[in-house]
Amino acid sequence: MKSGWLAAVALGAVWLAAPAAAQGVKTEGVKIGILNDQSGVYADYGGKYSLEAAKMAIEDFGGEVLGQKVELITADHQNKPDLAASIARRWYDTEGVDMITELTTSSVALAVQELSNDKKKIDIVVGAATSRITGDACTPYGFHWSFDTHALAVGTGGALVESGGDTWFFLTADYAFGYALEKDTSDIVKAKGGKVVGSVRIPLNSSDFSSFLLQAQSSKAKIVGLANAGLDTTNSIKQAAEFGIVKGGQKLAGLLMTLSEVNGLGLDAAQGLILTEGFYWDHDDKTRAFSERFFKRTGHMPSMIHAGTYSATLSYLKAVTAAGTKDSEAVAKKLKELPVDDAFAKGKVLENGRMVHDMYLFEVKKPSESKKPWDYYKQLTVVPGDKAFSTAKESGCPLTK
Repeated sequence: MKSGWLAAVALGAVWLAAPAAAQGVKTEGVKIGILNDQSGVYADYGGKYSLEAAKMAIEDFGGEVLGQKVELITADHQNKPDLAASIARRWYDTEGVDMITELTTSSVALAVQELSNDKKKIDIVVGAATSRITGDACTPYGFHWSFDTHALAVGTGGALVESGGDTWFFLTADYAFGYALEKDTSDIVKAKGGKVVGSVRIPLNSSDFSSFLLQAQSSKAKIVGLANAGLDTTNSIKQAAEFGIVKGGQKLAGLLMTLSEVNGLGLDAAQGLILTEGFYWDHDDKTRAFSERFFKRTGHMPSMIHAGTYSATLSYLKAVTAAGTKDSEAVAKKLKELPVDDAFAKGKVLENGRMVHDMYLFEVKKPSESKKPWDYYKQLTVVPGDKAFSTAKESGCPLTK
C-alpha cells in the first residue's frame, strides 16, 4: 500500500472522490488522466491550470458518475512522446485509467492516440494542435476539442492575407505541430493569392532565435509567421523586437498564441498582434462567470486550453452518463451524438472526433486601451465553426471514407 501511494505521489496524482457509495455496493470508479507539460515550454500554456480546470469539471458534475467516484490522476510528459506513451500504457494497463485528456504537444498527442486506439480507450486532445489528430491519424476513440492548425490558419492566416500581408516567412517548431501549422497556413495563404518566400525550422525550447530572425528579416516578407507556441513564441517575439523587425515594417503573426502567452509578454510587447482563439474569458456572462471562478482558484484567467480541458472532461462525464456505462464504444458514440454546450463553447462532434465550434479573431490591445487586469483582446470577427474546421470528409480521416 505504501509503495503504491508513493508511486502516485511521484506522478503528481490528485483524487476527487465522491461521497462513499451506499454501504455494500462495490464500485470500480471512473478514472481520468491529465497528461501534459508541467515543467517545460508549455507549462503555463496548459500545465497545472489545465489540471485545475479538470477538477472544476468533476466538481461541477457532482464528483461521481453512474454512482461511482470520479478520480483524477496527472503526470508531466516533458514533451517526450516515448515518455508519454509509457505513462499512458501504465495508466491503462495497471492503474485503470478510462480516458486521457489535455495532451499538449502534437507528437505526444499522436503517440498517445495511437496507443489509446490499441487499448480501445478514449483520448480527448485539447492542447495539441495538428489537424492530423482527426485527419489521417484519426481513430474511433480519438477526439480533438479546442482548436487545430486548420482553424488557426483560416483565422489568423486568412485575415492577414486579406489585409495585405501576402508574402510570408515561417519560423517553425521542428516537430509535428510546427509542420502542420506551417502547411495549413501556407495552403490558406496560397489559396488567397499570397506567396510563401521561405521558412526555417527551429528546435523546441530554443533560447536563441537570432539567426532564424535574421533570415526572416532578410527575406523581406511582409508577415513573419510564428509556427510555434508557449515560451518559444514569447521568446521569439521578444527577440524580434531587439532586431527591430516590426519597426522595420514586417508584421509578426502569432499563429498559436493564447492568453497565457500574451500575459507573459505584457501589452507593451504584444500590442497589435493578431491571433485566433476559441475562447476569451471576457466574451459574455457565461465565460466571465466561469473565468472568475477559475481565477479565484489559480490567480490566472483561463485560455482556450484551460477552458477546453474543462469542457472535454465535462463532456466525457456526460457521455458516460448517457451511455450508462464506461465502455469506450458506447461512450465514443455518445460523445459524437451529444451537443456541446458549456462555459467553453457551443458545438458538435463530427464522425472523425473533431469538436466543431466558433473561433474568434482577436487583436491584442494597446496598453492605453486596456481598462482592467487581463483586458487584453479586441474581437475583430467570429469565424463560424463550419468555416474554421474541415468537414469530416475533407479531413482525410479513414473512418469517414
